[in-house]
Amino acid sequence: MKLNIKRIEKNGKKPPIPTYATNGSAGLDLTAFVEDSVTIIPNELVKIPTGICVEIPAKYVGLCIIRSSLGVKSGISLSNCVGVIDSDYRGEIILGLINNSCEKRTIIPGERIAQLVIVPYLSVEIEEKEVLSETVRGDGGFGSTGIK
Repeated sequence: MKLNIKRIEKNGKKPPIPTYATNGSAGLDLTAFVEDSVTIIPNELVKIPTGICVEIPAKYVGLCIIRSSLGVKSGISLSNCVGVIDSDYRGEIILGLINNSCEKRTIIPGERIAQLVIVPYLSVEIEEKEVLSETVRGDGGFGSTGIK
């Protein structure tokens, strides 16, 4: 499968083409396409452009996931946990970041901040029912299958 991308040019510069860090990497690295460093104060939300547009094939979705080095080491995460890039979206991938730490954190230009994972999905038909099939769990919610 091929993923078509377009790099946006700003002030004569283009972001790097997303790449897999290793042969076993599931996600393509996305970088911060900013001219200057962006400091994020605790609990602040910011939008970080990547300068990348993608043409995801039909029946696939792009999932943007924070790099573990940012999440675990710096307390930075995506504001919506996982970004969903639909196959019909052609605009720039912009990542909403939140600083969950108690300290200021800085994103530098070109820093790898997220990974784009391309996965297939199934579309379903919706059918409303008055009663759903029975299961052992039933409508047991949070913690219903854990230790009692």
